[in-house]
Amino acid sequence: MVEYEFLLPHFEDNHGVKVKVVAVGTGQALYNGSRCNGDIVIVHSPVDEREFVEAGYGIDPHSLMYNRFVIVGPNSDPAGIGKVETLREVFSKLSQGLAPFVSRGDDSGTHKKELSLWDNYEISPTGDWYYEVGSGMGATLNITVGLEGYTMTDLGTWLSFANKSNHVILYENGSEMFNQYGIIMVNPDHCPNVNSEPAREFLNWMVSPMGQQLIAQYKIDGEQLFYPNASPKMYK
Repeated sequence: MVEYEFLLPHFEDNHGVKVKVVAVGTGQALYNGSRCNGDIVIVHSPVDEREFVEAGYGIDPHSLMYNRFVIVGPNSDPAGIGKVETLREVFSKLSQGLAPFVSRGDDSGTHKKELSLWDNYEISPTGDWYYEVGSGMGATLNITVGLEGYTMTDLGTWLSFANKSNHVILYENGSEMFNQYGIIMVNPDHCPNVNSEPAREFLNWMVSPMGQQLIAQYKIDGEQLFYPNASPKMYK
């Protein structure tokens, strides 16, 4: 995530701690944390975050920031989703197969959200129009552009994506598109070799007024990518 290039120097220069970012989807990040391959996770799948904490893999979960999911597609909009009012109608039109829909297919937070929406609307995403690519968001967007298709992405990734070609945001409305990010320390009781002190220092900084202010300041082409909303999460 390119925002780390903006955020991390502010932390590292003032705290003398070097942060190494391993950019993977939420499912992989939580798996890595459960296997003690990391000190802290920043993810966006609330149900999975809760399971991670309740299984004893993570401690001190916090809400961190939010943005929204968007549906992007070619500006010619062959599926006609830009003309509808509800997300249910969007997915119904996409399922008609008038153009490809590209799914990350990688167990990421975005992929999990997409699957939950098909399920909520009782639509089965099957057919030669539905592509599961098993890739990160950048690669998925590149495939989408190449296929003249549609996909779901978070706004931050879309704004920072350079190869938009003729693709635009076609749907972004409604509470169902809300995209909450959380930050969780890997539990040192589960992973004795975790760097718990610097991880704690980093978490505290990210949810502090300074960290939250910097999150709010990060923009691309004048548009804010993330909105800070730090607060502790209580699961038990």
